[in-house]
Amino acid sequence: MTDTDVAVVGGGPAGLSAALFTSKNGLDTMTFDTDETWMHKAHLFNYLGIESQDGSAFMEDAREQVEEFGVERHQGTQVTDVEADENGFTVSTDEGDHEASYVILATGAKRDLAEELGCEFTDEDVVDVDVEMETSIDDAYATGAMVRAEEWQAVIAAGDGAAAALNILTKEKGEHFHDFDVPDNAE
Repeated sequence: MTDTDVAVVGGGPAGLSAALFTSKNGLDTMTFDTDETWMHKAHLFNYLGIESQDGSAFMEDAREQVEEFGVERHQGTQVTDVEADENGFTVSTDEGDHEASYVILATGAKRDLAEELGCEFTDEDVVDVDVEMETSIDDAYATGAMVRAEEWQAVIAAGDGAAAALNILTKEKGEHFHDFDVPDNAE
């Protein structure tokens, strides 16, 4: 059994964005990714800061970036169950169980893990979250297409992941946390 601060289920823009922020700011973070992201069907023309990039190439760049920040990636690993108890979460995979203080669900429109965990859903049959992306289960977050009926855009998903991560970091630090890098030579 492996312990971590944050377990991210899903390795698309939402999941990797969340993992980047939490790991970069000192939380042990692992991701579980089956590589079934819609990004392999995409070409980015409308993602801020990217003029044109193939979705698969974008994913490779994103994976390299999170690894550089110390995220433990479990590529090709299917999460079969997520359970909550008084100590946090147990994330089950074919390779074993992993304990985590926080869980971020970023599985696109696949909402079965959220349903099995007991998360509340809206009338539109999406996972109900607050503005920080937290579900009705304390310390469980849902992002991207899981929480949106139709607004499925990579840039929105990445923002959802960042919002979840910043809320986790705020809880951990005990005060509002902002991830804002300023170069030493900034005026």
